Amino acid sequence: MDWGKVVYVFFSLMSLTSIAGFLYENTAASLFVAASLNLVSTFLKIGVRNLLSAELLASSLVADLHLIPAFIFLVVVQDDSWAIALAIGALIANVFSMGLVYIESSKIREEY
Repeated sequence: MDWGKVVYVFFSLMSLTSIAGFLYENTAASLFVAASLNLVSTFLKIGVRNLLSAELLASSLVADLHLIPAFIFLVVVQDDSWAIALAIGALIANVFSMGLVYIESSKIREEY
């Protein structure tokens, strides 16, 4: 078992589910947790050298560039609707990223 990949997929899934948690409970704390987990996931993706590594990093950066402004809109501007709209964009980017992880895992299994 590749423990590096376990940690990498763990943080990717935690990021995805924490964004869904923010959409359920619109609090600054839940959005902060979602953004923090997504940043950790992005940093873990920087060192990955896989088949779809560029796409995975790009989708994670898209999610970061949605979650950080969403936090600013929620805390500073206090506009829930913009924060939710940006979080939905980040959720879509993370769903796309998890789809890429699934595709990559199936490709690696075919090679064995």
